[in-house]
Amino acid sequence: MNKRFEGQVAAVTGGADGLGKGIGWRLAYEGASVVLMDKNEQQLAQTVHTFRQSGFDVMGVPLDISDEEMVKETFAQLSGRFGRLDILVNSAGIVGPTSTPITQFDTAAYDNIYQVNLRGAFLVVKYGIQVMERNGYGRVLLIASIAGKEGNPFMVGYSSMKAGVIGLVKAVGKEYADKGITVNGLAPAVIKTAMNVDTSPAQLEYMVSKIPMGRLGTIEEVAAIATWIVSPEASFSTGFVFDVSGGRATY
Repeated sequence: MNKRFEGQVAAVTGGADGLGKGIGWRLAYEGASVVLMDKNEQQLAQTVHTFRQSGFDVMGVPLDISDEEMVKETFAQLSGRFGRLDILVNSAGIVGPTSTPITQFDTAAYDNIYQVNLRGAFLVVKYGIQVMERNGYGRVLLIASIAGKEGNPFMVGYSSMKAGVIGLVKAVGKEYADKGITVNGLAPAVIKTAMNVDTSPAQLEYMVSKIPMGRLGTIEEVAAIATWIVSPEASFSTGFVFDVSGGRATY
């Protein structure tokens, strides 16, 4: 077993399921002490139980990333308990309406996507990176989307917020480029996760049709590249958005 993360502390939002769970699993498998954070407390407890059954060092922390005081307190407690934070992965997010033209896109739904996908990412980085600063080392990874690069029609809320996440990566990456802390993004095409259950079949078919490989990506494929990005090996990449898109990405 590769122990490249032994002695490191990793926090993963959206860690109860999907990409967050997959990335958290890979980090734990490779030796990290993992803190899984998620709004869904019941599912989080189940995931933590599964990890512990495999002998992993893991704890679960309920967290709504759109709640600033909750985010602030969570990272303060994490700092107090571990005294460090080496890896931060923000995977929490929602899709919102699909197959919906902008003229029919509910403004409240748009605001809700903003609260979680963009404001939430901002808050997680704002408070998580302060813990990293104390030790002069850190790896931050924000899960963006190919929709943030190319724009998926009829998904204006999701697309625009993920574009915002890409801007966040580039700005903060430059802020911390000389401080031992890297900040990168990952832009998956459509991945086979529970998150796509609410995506309309027509929207899903459109997204798959844009992928030259002609298939969905897997959680394991995303976890493989994600864990490299947050490893000590990825020491000269920051402010960059990596792709895992089956050939869809054009830049």
